[in-house]
Amino acid sequence: MKILLTGANGYIGKRLLPQLIELGHHVVCSVRDKNRMDIDAAFAENISFVEVDFLDQVNTENFPKDIDVAYYLIHSMSSSTGDFDEKEALSAENFIKYMAVTEVKQIIYLSGIVNQEELSKHLSSRKKVEEILFKGNFKLTVLRAGIVVGSGSSSFEIIRDLCEKLPIMVAPKWLETRTQPIAIRDVIAMLTGVILNEKCYNQSFDIGGPDVLTYKEMLQRYSKVRKLKLWIFSVPVMTPRLSSYWLYFVTSTTYSLAVNLVESMKTEVVAKDNKLQEILGIQPITYEEAIEKAFQKIEQNLVVSSWKDALISGRFNDLKSQIQIPQHGCLSDVKTIEVKDEKQALENIWSIGGKRGWYYANWLWKLRGYMDLMGGGVGLRRGRTHPDKIFPGDALDFWRVLYADKDEKRLLLYAEMKLPGEAWLQFEINDGILKQTATFRPKGLWGRLYWYSVLPFHYFIFGGMIKNIVNYKSNQI
Repeated sequence: MKILLTGANGYIGKRLLPQLIELGHHVVCSVRDKNRMDIDAAFAENISFVEVDFLDQVNTENFPKDIDVAYYLIHSMSSSTGDFDEKEALSAENFIKYMAVTEVKQIIYLSGIVNQEELSKHLSSRKKVEEILFKGNFKLTVLRAGIVVGSGSSSFEIIRDLCEKLPIMVAPKWLETRTQPIAIRDVIAMLTGVILNEKCYNQSFDIGGPDVLTYKEMLQRYSKVRKLKLWIFSVPVMTPRLSSYWLYFVTSTTYSLAVNLVESMKTEVVAKDNKLQEILGIQPITYEEAIEKAFQKIEQNLVVSSWKDALISGRFNDLKSQIQIPQHGCLSDVKTIEVKDEKQALENIWSIGGKRGWYYANWLWKLRGYMDLMGGGVGLRRGRTHPDKIFPGDALDFWRVLYADKDEKRLLLYAEMKLPGEAWLQFEINDGILKQTATFRPKGLWGRLYWYSVLPFHYFIFGGMIKNIVNYKSNQI
């Protein structure tokens, strides 16, 4: 069977893809840029690609027609606080136009639980998309989920950040809102279980785990599983804006995502029934079990996908066009050094950032991260998904990976910190020489003043960094 998977490089899509392959399907990954997809060699022959941006004008000329089933896993909540609902509606309408030229029999859409009369903008948008999809000439199956718990999911990482960083919390009153978390493994099982299941045609199902909890109880149970001490004090005076800032500064979420999450957290998301798990014969695991399984993946460095990596800058919908660093109007700092052990140097480059840090004056990198955070930037909170693997599109502290090819011995990063201009950082090894290039394209006078004001720090930081990259072999930093 040929299955179209939209959002294939998103958090859910990356988890769903290998399961579909193991079930014997051929999967067509619908992505904006296939260079962002890292495919296991064992799966390659069962995967093909189609590059589509469903927000652009519809062009079905090269779109595959022999599709049997399609997954709709597209959303825009984390990209903005303003018009994401309009983007989601447009995307759904364009998706229907693409499906009209195919032989698709069933569409499977992962939505949110929408059982309250008053819904957040996020949940209202999900409901609107569902209504749009029901107008298509195909059978629709909608799975409505609340909090998804798994390594790398935004909800799990926010809970993890709060509990691991704050033993004492003064929290907003929406912590008393009830929700029904579900493990990522159960979401994937249900997404695959409904494929061409006639009992699921033209229906919407709420899906959730066995536990109905308040957000406060979720934090408390997480702390219990992790054997952490936690004290939570709720206050009635914290406004949605203050709540958003609270999440933004304490956790690794972006401000736009924090705003949308806080608005949604005021709405109860509890499943009205468990019909789907009865149809499929699936018994979801508990919230505590989901946490334990998430940490098994984290401790074994087996995190398949992270919500942070799906938040690629809107500037870089097409990574292919960005792999050459601009030259005109740019300032640069170039360092070179002889490399005696290229393999070790490459491993060190591919392990940069995150827990390992930046090989020299990590306290200055952390200070720069705090300054960026205070200025409304991403700071260093995002870390990295895997300790020694990097793929195009990944988030890496306050950088975005534009290009990563070990065979070419080249890594190119783009700065997503707040800057009066644009910045790139590149590492490349040629003929036994490591070349490290920091490039800055200033925006106006302030940009040039910024560059020259930090130039003395560059001399020490970049000089120390390149030396330690070629010499690092153990815990020396």
